[in-house]
Amino acid sequence: QVQLVESGGGLVQAGGSLRLSCTASGRTFSSYVMGWFRQAPGKDRDFVAAISWLGTTTYYADSVKGRFTISRDNAKNTVYLQMNSLKPEDTGVYYCAADGSRRGVQVRADPYEYWGQGTQVTVSS
Repeated sequence: QVQLVESGGGLVQAGGSLRLSCTASGRTFSSYVMGWFRQAPGKDRDFVAAISWLGTTTYYADSVKGRFTISRDNAKNTVYLQMNSLKPEDTGVYYCAADGSRRGVQVRADPYEYWGQGTQVTVSS
């Protein structure tokens, strides 16, 4: 069982930056692919970014490429999402998720078994 706790959300003006953190319980954090997803009001939960077990492989949604960076520190059981040049359309609840299936980095929500409670990001224009 893995418990995930996100932090770092908030209100920021367009063009600003935020860094989200997600800390996991347990001693096997490095065996999980980690992902970030977001959900805007009235919309589906969308993929944002994902990172492999050792951080050597990353994937990004086209809408965030070049602006967001996912990273992880396995010694701290933490995955990060650095968000720069934020836009109003980045507004939503951001969730981190863990996938222990060992099937590689996934960009769909289905394979992720564990989810955090979410942190709100609001970007004002």
